[in-house]
Amino acid sequence: MTEENKKVPITVAYGDGIGPEIMDATLRIIMAAGARIEPEVIEIGEKAYLEGFSSGIRPEAWESLRRTKVFLKAPITTPQGGGYKSLNVTVRKTMGLFANVRPCVSYYPFVKTKHPKMDVVIVRENEEDTYGGIEHWQTREVTQCLKLITRPGTEKIIRYAFEYARAYGRKKVTCFVKDNIMKITDGLFHKIFDEVSQEYPDIEKETWIIDIGAAKLVDTPEMFDVVVMPNLYGDILSDVAAQMTGSVGIAGSANIGESVAMFEAIHGSAPRRAGQNLANPSGLLLAAVQMLVHIGQNDVATTVQNAWLKTIEDGIHTYDIYQEGVSKQKVGTREFADAVIQRLGMQPQQLKPVKFGKASFNIKIKQTEVTPKQLVGVDVFLDDQVELPYDQRDPNKLGESLKLASTAKLQLTMITNRGTKVWPGGYPETFCTDHWRCRFEAKDHQPLNYQDVIDLLQSIHSKGFQVIKTENLYIQNGVEGFSKGQGQ
Repeated sequence: MTEENKKVPITVAYGDGIGPEIMDATLRIIMAAGARIEPEVIEIGEKAYLEGFSSGIRPEAWESLRRTKVFLKAPITTPQGGGYKSLNVTVRKTMGLFANVRPCVSYYPFVKTKHPKMDVVIVRENEEDTYGGIEHWQTREVTQCLKLITRPGTEKIIRYAFEYARAYGRKKVTCFVKDNIMKITDGLFHKIFDEVSQEYPDIEKETWIIDIGAAKLVDTPEMFDVVVMPNLYGDILSDVAAQMTGSVGIAGSANIGESVAMFEAIHGSAPRRAGQNLANPSGLLLAAVQMLVHIGQNDVATTVQNAWLKTIEDGIHTYDIYQEGVSKQKVGTREFADAVIQRLGMQPQQLKPVKFGKASFNIKIKQTEVTPKQLVGVDVFLDDQVELPYDQRDPNKLGESLKLASTAKLQLTMITNRGTKVWPGGYPETFCTDHWRCRFEAKDHQPLNYQDVIDLLQSIHSKGFQVIKTENLYIQNGVEGFSKGQGQ
């Protein structure tokens, strides 16, 4: 057997709800098209959760993923409540699947949409941002979720977006951020986008603030080509973009890592539709097409997607995209798969046929330069633990008391509540919770060591205050690595 004809092992999970039906349909189609694969089946999802595996996956299933490095996954059901974690997030983070890639294409007039010319690829960072899932109760009234944006993680996703654009003949990459507000985290994402983009002079680049960018995407998607963004924004807008094409049910996604990749439909397990031969397998099928391209079987991927396009064009539709006057036949899951198989080798006449070529990616990131940083202060977060009505919470009293806790090295310079400066010179109209950020800084940013912080915390504790947490304040290359208070 030649290397080209050698079968590639892949890990397959049939999932929950409609998962087994759409996986069966997908595998039938791609195998009929000549996919050179050897599926290894693992069991994940609801059954694993209920057997006591809170991650939704048995330990032995990881061995299959490590061995094959390719995962075709049907939707699963995550039980509500309890300590259950999203299996999708677990697999993405455990296996380092840093890029989520979702092509969002309209198939007008065969699939109803308000955006007939839409052809956008959303490239979403997949491991960081608020999806680190690092959350805490802070006080009786305040919770927090940490937003983590790293230099290497950001460089990987941005470099991938440009490499994807170059490999697939795309002309422009757009970055969505909110760095007018989150100047350090989203600011880093924007900065690295500007740096990396210089290495791709053949590709147009632009940056939008996420809110107006989202509005433009929803109104005029033809303005965009490839859009790259941090995790949370990408999660929301990739679903929005998929629905704009006419149906979330026909969108697939790829989750790409440096060694492992996972391919899945973006919709859920739809347990109410399970076992009724109703579900549309298109989302998982198009994810499988992405998988075939990933493993180098571009010929099969081209055959499958063109047959699928011809089926859609011929009006053979499942219930979710069926429309009177356009659709010719309403079919079930099995019948839809049969129709695609019958059209293998055909090409659409009205919809644009596809032809996948070999795509290579260079996502090697630069080593982060080690630069000295200097400790110049500390933010101390306090729970006042005082039973006072909201309108009687007085940051001025807190400030005067906390000034007494200052040390020779660290002086109280600011108090904020939910990020807004309330001392000194706050405004009585500002609403305050029981959660206070108290900033202590060295005069003229004189260098400190951590013992100075410990001395301050002991002083604060001796005055009867309850410290929730601290954040050290650093200067690096002359730049403050911490945000000012709103109104400061």
